[in-house]
Amino acid sequence: MKEETTKLLEKAQRALRAAEILLKAGDPEFAAGRTYYSMLYAAQALLREKDLQYRKHTGVHSAFGEHFSQKGLLDKKYHRWLLDAFDERLRGDYDCNASFSEQEVSVWIEKARDFLQVTRKYLEDNS
Repeated sequence: MKEETTKLLEKAQRALRAAEILLKAGDPEFAAGRTYYSMLYAAQALLREKDLQYRKHTGVHSAFGEHFSQKGLLDKKYHRWLLDAFDERLRGDYDCNASFSEQEVSVWIEKARDFLQVTRKYLEDNS
């Protein structure tokens, strides 16, 4: 596995841990954003192993869909989760009236955890 891939997986894990801490501290709005970043870093790690790198979030989203979901390498739900988590992050960051329940964000944390586990397994099996 490439060194940069390993670093991205570590960032994904730290973002997930930050989401859990923020949620426990009563800040679900920012916890939701960290769940997105956990998924984003995991997606970047997968793409990095294919020597693909993107500067924009939308580039990562598109390439992840093309190289992993559409080819059937990973379940399509992971691409959908990445896109939906991005929307939730935008809502949390830019909508002053956005409200997130603890339960809602707990579900996103579980999705991010699953996303990261599947990413690690794929990389272990295909490295």
